[in-house]
Amino acid sequence: MTPKTPLPAGGRSRTSSRSAIATRDAELATLAKALGHPARVAIVRLLAKSGECVCGDIVSQLPLAQATVSQHLKVLKQAGLIRGDIDPPRVCYCVNPEAIERFRKLAEEL
Repeated sequence: MTPKTPLPAGGRSRTSSRSAIATRDAELATLAKALGHPARVAIVRLLAKSGECVCGDIVSQLPLAQATVSQHLKVLKQAGLIRGDIDPPRVCYCVNPEAIERFRKLAEEL
């Protein structure tokens, strides 16, 4: 029987610590990539300021075509930074505050 080696401070093995760091790094990279375009940053800022908007409202505030705004909304939604609630025939978008806070915390760890 081999003796057990003590766990590092915090009670986690090095492998699980590395795995947790890799997971956080991947999450931060996903969120940062979604915010990696100035138009998407502008959309998130607009949604944070207004509370919620439909795509047409966003298009009227930005110098972008409707199809371009829709594509950016899709990227932000896939990353979890925004939510889209269906209100037929429209989709009403709003910021996901938990995701924004998570992004802040992950970025602070850099």
